[in-house]
Amino acid sequence: MRKIALATAVFVLTSVGSGVYAATEHWNDASQSADSASWTQWKTDWETIKDDYEQVSLTPGADETELNFAWYSHEEETPKVRISKTKNGLKSAKEHKGTQEATNINYSETLKESLSDGTYMANKVTVTGIKENSRYYYQVYQNGAWQDVETYRANDFDNYSVLYVADPQIGACSGQTGADGKLSGELAARNDAYNWNEILNETAEQHEDLSFMISAGDQVNTAGNEYEYAGYLYPEAMDSLPSSNIIGNHDSGNKNYSWHFNNPNSFNTDGSQSAYTDGHTTAGSDYYFTYGDVLYISIDTNNYNCATHENVIKKAVDENKDCKWRVVIFHQDIYGSGADHSDSDGMVLRTQLTPLMDEYDIDVVLQGHDHTYSRSYQLTSDGKEHKEYNNSNYRGDEDYQKENLCYNLTSTAEDGNTLTNPEGTVYFEQNSATGSKFYELIAEQQNFIAERSQTWTPTYSVMNVNDNRLSITTYDASTGEQLENSSTYTIIKEEKTPTAPAKETYDISKAVVSGIKDKTYNGKKQTQSITVRYNGKTLTANKDYTVSYSNNKKMGTASVTIAGKGEYTGTIEKTFKIRPKKPVIMTKAAGKQKAVVRWKKVTGANGYRIYTAAKKNGKFKPVKTIKKGKTLRTTIKNLKKGNRYIKVRAYRNVNGKKVFSAYSTVKRVKVR
Repeated sequence: MRKIALATAVFVLTSVGSGVYAATEHWNDASQSADSASWTQWKTDWETIKDDYEQVSLTPGADETELNFAWYSHEEETPKVRISKTKNGLKSAKEHKGTQEATNINYSETLKESLSDGTYMANKVTVTGIKENSRYYYQVYQNGAWQDVETYRANDFDNYSVLYVADPQIGACSGQTGADGKLSGELAARNDAYNWNEILNETAEQHEDLSFMISAGDQVNTAGNEYEYAGYLYPEAMDSLPSSNIIGNHDSGNKNYSWHFNNPNSFNTDGSQSAYTDGHTTAGSDYYFTYGDVLYISIDTNNYNCATHENVIKKAVDENKDCKWRVVIFHQDIYGSGADHSDSDGMVLRTQLTPLMDEYDIDVVLQGHDHTYSRSYQLTSDGKEHKEYNNSNYRGDEDYQKENLCYNLTSTAEDGNTLTNPEGTVYFEQNSATGSKFYELIAEQQNFIAERSQTWTPTYSVMNVNDNRLSITTYDASTGEQLENSSTYTIIKEEKTPTAPAKETYDISKAVVSGIKDKTYNGKKQTQSITVRYNGKTLTANKDYTVSYSNNKKMGTASVTIAGKGEYTGTIEKTFKIRPKKPVIMTKAAGKQKAVVRWKKVTGANGYRIYTAAKKNGKFKPVKTIKKGKTLRTTIKNLKKGNRYIKVRAYRNVNGKKVFSAYSTVKRVKVR
C-alpha cells in the first residue's frame, strides 16, 4: 500500500452559485482550506494518488473473529495476508490465502511502467482467528512481494463503537466552480478526496476506539471511475479501520465495487444462488455479518426485488437468532427528510420494506442518499395492504403519496430520546461525509421525523453498543462537536421477568456512597473502589447492588450507576472526571524579563495552560494558553525581575469544555 505523507489541513465550506444541479450551491471547497500549503501539496500528491488503483481495503468478516481484505494487483499470483501480534513474528506467521479474478481495468496507463498491456487482478483474502482487545501487525502479498507492515486493533467484542457515514461520493462536486475553475472528472475527485482524507483521519483520531465503519452507499460519484475509488481508499485511517460499504445508486452500475470490497456472506451472482440475488445490480448482492451481539444486514435497494431482500434477511436472522440487536443498512432513504429524494425515488420501496422490518424485528435502519440529517420516531407498518412500487411504476402514480402513508408511529416527542423496549424501528438518514454536495430539507417536516438538520457541513455518527444499550450520536465533522438540532438516541433492552410476590424492599438512592474520585487518563477503562452504606450497614457488591459505568475510557465526564439488587431497589447516579495526565516540566530557562519553559507531551491533550506566581505557595495566575497538543515549549514575557514560580496543566476539549489535568510540580526560575 503506497501512501504519501501529507500536512494537516483544516477544511472549510464555501457557497458557489449554481442553480442547474440537484445539489444546492453549498459544497465543501477544498481550495478554500485554511491551510493553503496543505492544499497545494495535495494537488501535487494527487497526480500519484489518482493512479494508485492497488490500495488495500479492509472489511468486517463474517463475525468479529474474521477480517476481510481486498486489493488490485497487476500480477497473477496467489493472494496472501500474514498477520501477527508482534511485528517480529510476521515472517513466521500463518499465511492466509485467498482468491483472484481478472478485472477489465487496464493497467498500462496508470502504472506508467514498462509492462505489457494487461488488466488488474482483484484479490480477496479472509483472515481468521482474531482475538478481542488485541493489536495486530499485517502484510499483504502483492505483485510478488510483501508490502509495508500495517496495524489493526481488535477492540472489545461486546462493548464497542461503530462509525456511520454516508455519501462520501468522491467526484460529486463536479459542476461547481472553485479556485481552479469549473470542476469535473479528476479535478472534482481531487477536491472531494482531499476533504474525505482530512475528515476521516481526524474522526478516527477523535474517536480512537472505533471497531469498524459503515458507509451507507455512494462511495464514489461514477461507478466506473477508478480514480474516485483511489481517493476513497486513500485515507491512512482505512489501513486499520475496516469498512462495511453499502451499494448506492452511484456505485451500482459497475463491477468495480465488487472488486474493491470483500463483503462477508455475499452471494454468487451467476444464478447458482438466485433466491438471494434475483434482480441484483452489476455491483453485487446483499450481505450480512455479526459483530458481538449485533447482526448487521446490508441490502442493495437499487435492486427493487424485495423477495430477494426478504430471503437474505430471513437467512441472516435464522443463522443468528441469539443476536440481541438487528441493524439493517441500505442507501435509499425510505424514511428521510431531504428535498431531493425523501418523497420521491427515496421511498419507492417503503410499502414493501416497512413490513419486513416488523417481521424480522429490526431495531435500527441506517440510510443515506438524501445528503441531509434526520431521525425518525419509532414506527411500524400499519398492517394494511399497499401497492408495491419499483423504479418503473411510481412516477405519475396519483396514489403514490397516499400509498406511502403505510406506517404507524409507536413513539412521540414526549417519550424523549432514551426508550426502553420500544416497539418498531428507528430510521436514521446521514448527511454527506465529505460535503461533495448537499440537499435542502423538504419544506414541511413529515410527522414521522423526530429531528432533522442541515448545517451545510459534513456529518457522521458514532454508534455505541454496550450490553443492553445501543446509542447513536451524530457529529458535525467541521467542529467535532455534536450536530446542531440533534440528540443522542438510546435504545435499552431489558428482559421481561414474571411478576413475583412483593417483598419488602429498600430504596438504594437513600444510601451513602464513598470512594469515587477523579481519575487520570491512561487509555483504559476507569473504575472506582466504591463503598455503599445504607442506614449504617455496608452493602455487598453484586449481592445488594451492581455497578456499571459509561464513558469511562476517554477523557471527560464518566458516569457510575449503582443499581439496587435483591431487596434493594432504585439507582444512584454519580460522575467523575477522567483527566489528562499532569505534565512534567523538563527544563526552564530565564532571560531578561522572560522565561522559557519546556514540558513532556501528555497523550491526548489538546493544549496546555501555564501559570506563574511570585511565591511558591502564592497565588498562581494563568499567563498563557497553548492551543495545540503538539506544542511543548513556550516563552513567557514581561516578567518582573527576581524569582518566579511556574506550573503547567494539560487540557482536553470535551463537548466544548476544557477538562484539565492536575498541576505539574512547581518550578522556580530566576528572571533577570
